[in-house]
Amino acid sequence: MIVRQVMSTKVFTVLPDKTLFVAGELMDWAHVRHVPVVDAHGRLVGIVSHRDLLRASISSVETHIVRAERRQHLAQITVAQVMQTPTHTVTPETTVRQAAATMRAFHVGCLPVIEHGVLVGIVTAHDMLGLIVHSPSLSEPQASSAA
Repeated sequence: MIVRQVMSTKVFTVLPDKTLFVAGELMDWAHVRHVPVVDAHGRLVGIVSHRDLLRASISSVETHIVRAERRQHLAQITVAQVMQTPTHTVTPETTVRQAAATMRAFHVGCLPVIEHGVLVGIVTAHDMLGLIVHSPSLSEPQASSAA
């Protein structure tokens, strides 16, 4: 099986000069945890994750800090300041096994899919888990009948 068969082709992206507030709102709206960062020509330059947002955020444990202050804080930080770069990528023809091995080796939750220098999709850990859940060869073990 190849990445093309499991990747998501509806990819939400953000420019590096956008704020973390904008990236966070996009993630919430789209229900995603990773957003590829592209330049003005659509070329991949990095990736920003929900974890990156959390690291840059003011702690919610600080009870005296109101929600508006947290939002204002994220509105002052650009995506370029926290995005992960370089970004590990795959092609649509990469095997799913190799993509999973890359994700595991580099401890990443997703891989942007690049074809001819253009971002064409993204494959995530969620996509990989879907393969396992729907794999007929990984069905529940049969109960053994003891005589």
